[in-house]
Amino acid sequence: MATYDHEVTLINKTIDYDDLGNPIPSETKTTVLCQLGSIGRSEFYEASAQGLKPEIEFVIHAFEYSGESEIEFQGVLYTVIRTFRRDFEEIELTCERNIGQ
Repeated sequence: MATYDHEVTLINKTIDYDDLGNPIPSETKTTVLCQLGSIGRSEFYEASAQGLKPEIEFVIHAFEYSGESEIEFQGVLYTVIRTFRRDFEEIELTCERNIGQ
């Protein structure tokens, strides 16, 4: 049985527009429990060949994930570069550190 003993914040960014058509960015943050996974050697090198730098993997309950593209973990912002559905209940989120951090 997997243990979800870490907290991770899923960040959903959207852009709304006011009456004049000006963009108004907003974000919704949802904190969920996760387990940490590791990046496999072959996955790391395959991603690196495409210019990606996978650094960390989070496993969360699939029903809690709604396609968020950013994640915050221990004060560090990450971008989701790949998702993988393990089974009906779990999804893996492979992430790289945001460049601006």
